[in-house]
Amino acid sequence: MENPIYEVGPKETWDGLRNDKDAVLVDVRTHAEWSFVGLPDLSELGKELILNQWAILPGMQQNPSFMDELDKQLDGAAPSKIYFLCRSGVRSLSAAHLVSEALAARGQSVDCVNIIGGFEGDLDQDRQRGNMNGWKNDGLPWRQS
Repeated sequence: MENPIYEVGPKETWDGLRNDKDAVLVDVRTHAEWSFVGLPDLSELGKELILNQWAILPGMQQNPSFMDELDKQLDGAAPSKIYFLCRSGVRSLSAAHLVSEALAARGQSVDCVNIIGGFEGDLDQDRQRGNMNGWKNDGLPWRQS
């Protein structure tokens, strides 16, 4: 049985990370996206961003080591809340489900939260991202790598 998955916007995520010292943010985008599009900057919160690819280029197949890598990044300790971020909120939702199910199978209760709109946001009427919603559009801290 899987823990419930919640969905919130980027600003609510920022507030949650600020108010819950145990909460973490996992960016599941690809290396290319981190390098060329940018990364959330959590330095103001005194937190480190966790980078763990959900899908691997060029074929965008699911990373078979995703859960093992996340376990290592968390030093085997599950936080109270894990926020998941991708470009627009699709891959991160899949990652949240996998992690929720894996942790529930171990008897760990963790809130897994998908960030609606992701880092770049949804496509607008011109089929461009970054103009409607998402981390960057909401004016939250970010940086180029």
